[in-house]
Amino acid sequence: MLERARADAQGFGLAFEASREPMLVLDPVADRIVDANAAAARLLGYPRPALAGMAASALHPGQRPALIVFTQAVQAKERWWTHALTPRHGAGRALRLEYAASLLPGPEQRLLVTLADRDERQHRGIDREADAHMRAGLSEWQRMERIFRDIERENQLILRAAGEGIYGVNAEGVTTFINPAAERMLGWRAADLVGRDMHATVHHTHPNGAHYHHHDCPIYAAFRDGAVHQVDSEVFWRKDGTAFPVEYTSTPIRDRGQLLGAVIVFRDVSQRREADERLRTALAEVDSLRARLELENAYLKEEIRAESHHQGIIGRSPAIEATLRQVELVGGTDATVLVTGESGTGKELIARAIHEASRRRDRPLIRVNCAAIPRELFESEFFGHAKGAFTGALRDRVGRFELADGGTLFLDEVGEIPLDLQGKLLRVLQERSFERIGDEHTRAVDVRLVAATNRDLKEAVRRGHFREDLYFRLNVFPIGAVPLRERPEDIPLIAQHFLKGAARRLNIPEPRLTQGDVRRLTRYAWPGNVRELENVIERAAILAVRGRLRLDLPEADGGPAGDPAGPPAVTGRPATERERRARDRADIEAALAACGGKVFGPGGAAGLLDLKPTTLASRMKVLGIRRPRG
Repeated sequence: MLERARADAQGFGLAFEASREPMLVLDPVADRIVDANAAAARLLGYPRPALAGMAASALHPGQRPALIVFTQAVQAKERWWTHALTPRHGAGRALRLEYAASLLPGPEQRLLVTLADRDERQHRGIDREADAHMRAGLSEWQRMERIFRDIERENQLILRAAGEGIYGVNAEGVTTFINPAAERMLGWRAADLVGRDMHATVHHTHPNGAHYHHHDCPIYAAFRDGAVHQVDSEVFWRKDGTAFPVEYTSTPIRDRGQLLGAVIVFRDVSQRREADERLRTALAEVDSLRARLELENAYLKEEIRAESHHQGIIGRSPAIEATLRQVELVGGTDATVLVTGESGTGKELIARAIHEASRRRDRPLIRVNCAAIPRELFESEFFGHAKGAFTGALRDRVGRFELADGGTLFLDEVGEIPLDLQGKLLRVLQERSFERIGDEHTRAVDVRLVAATNRDLKEAVRRGHFREDLYFRLNVFPIGAVPLRERPEDIPLIAQHFLKGAARRLNIPEPRLTQGDVRRLTRYAWPGNVRELENVIERAAILAVRGRLRLDLPEADGGPAGDPAGPPAVTGRPATERERRARDRADIEAALAACGGKVFGPGGAAGLLDLKPTTLASRMKVLGIRRPRG
């Protein structure tokens, strides 16, 4: 066998023996290594005599199928190579080799196999590439340097151009880079932040002032759990110690599956939050205004239902003219007015006239009947309350002061406010601001105040029933409402006005107001004033027979009840001619005024006085009363 191997070796020639490339000669049919040169023996770790004659499959344990595929490919194509075979080194380790084989001439179909260490070949390839680069000269290196420099510059331009703040942290939370937008927003220079713990520098405290621990930080969580964290309800802290609201995204950085840190992109959302807050405030204001308008609407409907039927101050007496002059004088100011007078004298009409003469006429006149407000509801009625302020407060309530903002607040029967509550009213009048019950928000109001009372407030102050400071606050411009008995010349005008209104409401023909009716009405003292007169006229219209009123007045002051033309009251002595003429003149002038100057025809003064037109004309001529023109 050995002799045959030597004969074979001599047949392979000196090139086989002296080659520095490891070579084997294989006999695939016999599964035998025919020979191996010295280089192959060194590479495979076997003595050359041991290799010669070794089974090829024994050198490749467990790889017989791959060995067969390889040898058959060489026999078929005459040349083939493979990385699939890993021969076993004599020391027992597997070798990473490349097999390149060619078919030897001859009938035996033997293969000449060249072995190459794949790792060594790879290193040689790298060396060849490096050598090629070196041979390419300095220009190639400069070109590569420019490429890398351009890439870095582009990255820096992107970071500088970004409007959002961008910074990076490593797995220890230490800042690695920061862009200019982040510098501007945080007030720090990049050189001051790089290398520092970012959380402890800009993210250390919650919006409410509580400490923000590292373990709870979503930014750091990104390089701990490997997930992207988005947050829109936190703050960052500037270098000067101020905070600003931010939205940010923390994205983890990986390299070959290992978490190295995170990149944080954030934006300052202060302006958006302010815009949102302004929008919420505006919507709240709209809701408040809507609620206020709803209350104003409900209030005004209530006022329309409860409003007296006359629409203004009626009368031509000197007392009424003086009152109207006072109204005109004070109406254009914002001075507080105190209207005094007996019940039923039209104090509310004076308040309305003041409001209509003021610059506030386009805003509502809000009336408060102070005598009708229960003590426990005083503050809620005047100032309002917040939802849940007390049991039963199921929604926010707007008080009368807030409802009258920009307009006029009419405090009727102001003398009936309990003494312990007067101080609260005084405080609001002095400070022009208040708080709803259960609400800490102070609300400013611009209200013009008109108060009315039938009490003697000076006497109430003297007795300790009314605060003196509140009295002086109210009594800036006093106006007295004159009782009806002190202006009898106005009675026919007011009675005629009430009569028209009653006929319209009762849907009946308008009854006539005769001279006898006027005499009876003017002789009565009217302790209930205008309110009593209105009730008497409406009752007379209901009881009217064939258009003739049936005035129901006390018998001592007029005729017997039910006698529409009852005899004049006994005064103790007969009237003189001068008194009679004066009385006739007053009756005729009052009738003419009530009829708008019309003497004859339907609705004329003759019908009102129950006189023939010729008789009235004669009396007017005798008394020197001229017929009004127009």
